[in-house]
Amino acid sequence: MVDQQWNGVRQRVVALGTQAASSKVFGSLGHRWALDDPLAEDGLAALEEQIGVRLPDDYRNFLTSVGAGGAGPAYGLFPVRRVQGRWRWEGDGAGLADPTMLARPFPDHGPDPEDLEALLAVRPEEEEFEEIEDFDDAIEAWDERWELLMFAPERTVGAIVLSHLGCAQREWLITSGTHRGTV
Repeated sequence: MVDQQWNGVRQRVVALGTQAASSKVFGSLGHRWALDDPLAEDGLAALEEQIGVRLPDDYRNFLTSVGAGGAGPAYGLFPVRRVQGRWRWEGDGAGLADPTMLARPFPDHGPDPEDLEALLAVRPEEEEFEEIEDFDDAIEAWDERWELLMFAPERTVGAIVLSHLGCAQREWLITSGTHRGTV
């Protein structure tokens, strides 16, 4: 049964792609208004069995009624595909999420505030350096520490990356825990 919420969405997305101004929509040159085929119910069941959690209902219905990825916000929705017998999401940053940890509850709180404050306090500022190359090296090293804190495995459990918004910004869907179903 097609969820009424998604009735006709696939056709409307295709129609949008035929409009003269469609190439001016941010990200459309990446997804080109194409949608992957929807997942069959048995494919969705196999995906959920592999990841150990039932996906939020709206996303499940989207996957089976509209498409398994493609045209969407910004550069599009990361497609979920079976590759060499295993399911995975594909896209720039999709690998930030560990599909084996989607059943674990997403954390209710951000990183430790003291750790965050300490890291922000030592963020290099360009004015502190005589040579831009020295600043570039310092900010790159600081960025690595930032990523370790913000994207530590325990911080991203229970969530998948849905899309890339540009400038390393991504949208995540929480699959388990008290915030389940939110982006």
